[in-house]
Amino acid sequence: MTVDTADVTRQRAILLLRDYKAAVRSKRIRAALLAAAVLICAVAAAWSGEVDVKKFVEGLPRFGSYFRDIMPTLRPATFWSDVAEWYWNFSTWIELLLETLLVAYVGTLTGATVGFALCFLTSANIFRNHAVSFVVKRTLEFCRTVPDIVFALLFVYAIGLGPVPGVLAIAIHTVGALGKQFAEVVENIDLKPVEGLRSTGANWVEQIRFAVLPQVMSNFVSYVLLRFEINVRGATVMGFVGAGGIGKELLSSIRQFYYSDVSAILLMVIATVFVIDLLTERLRHRLLGLTGH
Repeated sequence: MTVDTADVTRQRAILLLRDYKAAVRSKRIRAALLAAAVLICAVAAAWSGEVDVKKFVEGLPRFGSYFRDIMPTLRPATFWSDVAEWYWNFSTWIELLLETLLVAYVGTLTGATVGFALCFLTSANIFRNHAVSFVVKRTLEFCRTVPDIVFALLFVYAIGLGPVPGVLAIAIHTVGALGKQFAEVVENIDLKPVEGLRSTGANWVEQIRFAVLPQVMSNFVSYVLLRFEINVRGATVMGFVGAGGIGKELLSSIRQFYYSDVSAILLMVIATVFVIDLLTERLRHRLLGLTGH
């Protein structure tokens, strides 16, 4: 009995087409279910949050008018005197802004150091003690789940007003955030250098030092710089609860309706974040070898 090659090929093509259509149909069903779940969650969140679209639209003009109200009057004829009057308390504000930067810097440095030490204990590819990994992972989750401003409130209550509560709050939150990010970077490394060092009798610390760190340090530094930018903004907000820095002065101006002071302080903070972003971007590019691109 002779088998027709063309018929066999046709039957295989039909089967492949059927399987392909079934796979596409299954993928579309999963996508539709996911979209429906997201929509249901959004509607439920809007309902529980008592979102009023009409009120939101009506309030948008007032949002813009607030920014118009806080901006001072700058006239061309008296521009410099108007600016001087606008920034009448510049020396005090710059001192508080520097304090905010120091709070963010020390908190980021402390948190990054601890997160660096703990991240290797949660990386499944290089650390096999599951009990220790479980404890460290839960600790990191706790550190990053609790908002840093809550930590700041607790430390202000325990220690008192000043920059120290802000440093501790930022450090704890940074440990949780960077510890998680560092661990994910480590889990994506090439294990061949690690296995090569292990075969020569190198201990665990030597494997980390000579096989893991060369692959991850540039990403580690990039994450630390990004976290520093975030922590500068966080340190500003933590000043609202008395954790040092420019935030306390900003809150005081808002409460007393010193509109021009609010805009002056906000512009100083925004300009500082812009400068930090530009400097850290250059440093990240240099570390990643992107200088000149």
